[in-house]
Amino acid sequence: MGDTNRPPGQQWRLPRQLQMAPELVRQLLRTPPAPAPGQPEPTAEEIASQTLAQQEVIEEVITEVQNAIVVDREYRFKVWRLAGLGLLIVITIAVVLGRLFVGGPPSVAELRAQAGVDSWTELTIGVKDDQFGTAYYNPVTKQWSGFDIDVAYMIAEDLGFRREDVRFYGLESEDRARMQANDPVSGERVSVQMVIASYSITKDREEMAGVTFSQGYLDTEQSVLTLKDHAPVAALKDLKGKRVCSLSTSTSQSALSELGAIVIQKNRVRECFALLDIRDVEAVSTDAAILAGWKNQYPDKYSHFDLGLDATERWGVNVGENLALKELVDLTLYRSWADPKDSRWEEAFARNFQVEVEANGDTPIAVAHQPRAERPDVRWLPWEDPLT
Repeated sequence: MGDTNRPPGQQWRLPRQLQMAPELVRQLLRTPPAPAPGQPEPTAEEIASQTLAQQEVIEEVITEVQNAIVVDREYRFKVWRLAGLGLLIVITIAVVLGRLFVGGPPSVAELRAQAGVDSWTELTIGVKDDQFGTAYYNPVTKQWSGFDIDVAYMIAEDLGFRREDVRFYGLESEDRARMQANDPVSGERVSVQMVIASYSITKDREEMAGVTFSQGYLDTEQSVLTLKDHAPVAALKDLKGKRVCSLSTSTSQSALSELGAIVIQKNRVRECFALLDIRDVEAVSTDAAILAGWKNQYPDKYSHFDLGLDATERWGVNVGENLALKELVDLTLYRSWADPKDSRWEEAFARNFQVEVEANGDTPIAVAHQPRAERPDVRWLPWEDPLT
């Protein structure tokens, strides 16, 4: 690899005048010839002057030689460094191309094919239908609303479905694992493609019930709600020996049972509130994000209390056995978390939970920022932006 910026004759060697430096030095150091007959002997001052001149020439030649050697070494080092960098780039490109086209994680297109998304004419999602602010179906307006509904629309959008292509089915708590709901029109049981129903991620559900969760999309905690005239509840132990309603198969009932409460299980939260309204139970205990909606809907009827529990309830999407669909859902959650230009999650929180803060006072509802989402192992080309 030559240096085209150098003039001819100076590639990988010293200039001609410097190549002659050793001979010049020898000539200068050679004993001067004796004076011709009849010529006077040089004086001491002339000899000294000549010696000084020789010394200056010698020092100048030595300096030029040293500088040329340094420059040439630096030149050779740069050439080899550039050659090494070029080789590294070639190796990197080869590895990337091999990962892209030979092996490595699946691409988005491959995941869509594996999940079967492109063959679906509609996206069926199991949700709750009686949780104000979380997932609620208004039978009068026939409209769905709530945080879970907005998250469902966010995922559907990234999967390529329009809002009118999304079909929601209200389901009971015990049906979330089996991913089945009742069709309100035909009355028949239908299977859904995913469940977004205030479903907390737990090891027991993953290992025992075989639930496949996405990454988490909301953090909340367990709390308790009573009628307005009930004594304040500061901790779960205050409910010992009391009749408390909770959702079946929920994580909340375990803590209640351990502390000696008499737990009444129902599949829908509205059934719990029906018991509370007739004072058949003293309290309803489940996730704060669910109870906050009922408190906001009936602010003068209920009191909402924080239990101060350390445990976090993190909600996830159940995709059943469709592992490719899980990766696609995780990709949406990652984009939502990582892309500062994507404000869909924040807008959903503000629209559904932030508006409930005033009615619920000091009782926390949910964490006001999206849980951290890890980047899924999905392949894309180097020039593609995974956040778009």
